[in-house]
Amino acid sequence: MTDLLSYELNDSIATITLDDGKVNVLSPRMLSDINGALDRAEADDAIVVLAGRSGMFSAGFDLKILRTGGDEALAMLRAGFELAARVLSFPKPVVVACSGHAIAMGVFLLLSGDYRVGAGGPYKITANEVAIGLTMPRTAVEICRQRLAPAHFNRATVIAEVYDPDTAVAAGFLDRVVGPAELASTARDVAGQLRTLDMEAHAATKVRARSKALAAIRTAIDLDYGDAADPAGTTWP
Repeated sequence: MTDLLSYELNDSIATITLDDGKVNVLSPRMLSDINGALDRAEADDAIVVLAGRSGMFSAGFDLKILRTGGDEALAMLRAGFELAARVLSFPKPVVVACSGHAIAMGVFLLLSGDYRVGAGGPYKITANEVAIGLTMPRTAVEICRQRLAPAHFNRATVIAEVYDPDTAVAAGFLDRVVGPAELASTARDVAGQLRTLDMEAHAATKVRARSKALAAIRTAIDLDYGDAADPAGTTWP
């Protein structure tokens, strides 16, 4: 446990709950703590449930750091997208319990889970870069491309459409929506069902099924990092 997240292991299911007391920004410290929790889950040979605080999964990168720029912003950008790639290729199933709003990098992390359960309610699920004057990073485009329904891929990326949990299912952001009070138990039930999989076959099939997407994402990370290091050549961040 850290002051930004908690880790609970029960019946070979590791529940990682993000809670910074605000909007769960994916700051350098939060990203480091999530990676540390995933390291622990791997050591515990556990299936992962990744959850947020009530009403908020994550609002994305720490905008104060992004706007300041410099090495810290560059490192945060790379760490966030590398985390998404790690989740997409994690050797055990990853269930995401989307407890509320998921915005920008928060939604890209959501799209990286194997099964996504959302809490119903007046929540925004959106890749809002274009709406706030940013060209969407190549990595974010590839993360969206590998999971969203084709028509919604364009609506989500090019016009920054805002989805609620129910419409997010058809788009491909979520697999299922339940009442907020049922979210934690449902996510654990899904994780419990996934324990019946052959984990070696799961890991190998995940990498095989996502090999093209992962290759595109990893290439895009390097390109985005180069753009961000040369502000004259990009409009993001």
